[in-house]
Amino acid sequence: MEQFRRGDLVFDVIDAGPADGPVVVLLHGFPESNAMYQPVIDRLVAQGYRCLAPLQRGYSPGARPKRRRDYRDSELVGDILTLIDASGAQRVHLVGHDWGAAVAWYVAQRFPERLITLTALSVPHPAAFLKAVATSRQAASSWYMLFFQLPWLPERLLLSKRAMAGFMASRSAPELAEAEVTAIRQPGTLTAALNWYRAMPFGNPTETARKVTVPTMYVWSDDDIALKEKGARLCADYVVAEYRFEVLAGASHWLLDEQPETVAGLLLEWLGTHSGARA
Repeated sequence: MEQFRRGDLVFDVIDAGPADGPVVVLLHGFPESNAMYQPVIDRLVAQGYRCLAPLQRGYSPGARPKRRRDYRDSELVGDILTLIDASGAQRVHLVGHDWGAAVAWYVAQRFPERLITLTALSVPHPAAFLKAVATSRQAASSWYMLFFQLPWLPERLLLSKRAMAGFMASRSAPELAEAEVTAIRQPGTLTAALNWYRAMPFGNPTETARKVTVPTMYVWSDDDIALKEKGARLCADYVVAEYRFEVLAGASHWLLDEQPETVAGLLLEWLGTHSGARA
């Protein structure tokens, strides 16, 4: 498939690999695109997996509602369940980075019966993150989440030449970063992406502490300036299933830019240990 539909919204999606292969769904974060997973997709497809990488809500031109409440966690989860249904699979391997990891945690918390495994890159379990905010330096590192709640000012600053140059300089995959900058500068795209943050007050706090009951691998990089070690270490407390914690030494938040082969290798090993649990 090249697209899937949920109501009036149409999402673009990368669909690669054999139609009858075990399905791996890969979710991008902010301000990225599904193309970030291409090196990983190539490795997984070569081993017989079918990879589905959607361009998520707000990033797909046909799935860009205007209200911030339309980006609350229940809607983001609904998008992924719709994709899983469209794939024809009953259960999938779910992988996410950054905001994509947050959505992956939400799906695992609320619909564990749809997952074979969960792999979260960078962002820990939501309750681990909140506990780290309250007890460590994580609060200072997350200042931008409050800043993004403001109207229009974040857009103005982030779209400045200086901010864009800084974003480009922080990435080790310049062609991908340039494509992401081009996409985010399209009218309405950045506001839609920021609405993921602005919809956080509409979330359901009773869901936050729910523990995950599916096999989970969490991958964190020790040079991540946005996500500190406290939350990473607390993550294990919120998984009551097989759990694997991997640290990528020397990698920044953009770990898929910097160590795509390492991430792909970890995924192949992790998914392979659960190859008997196909849908």
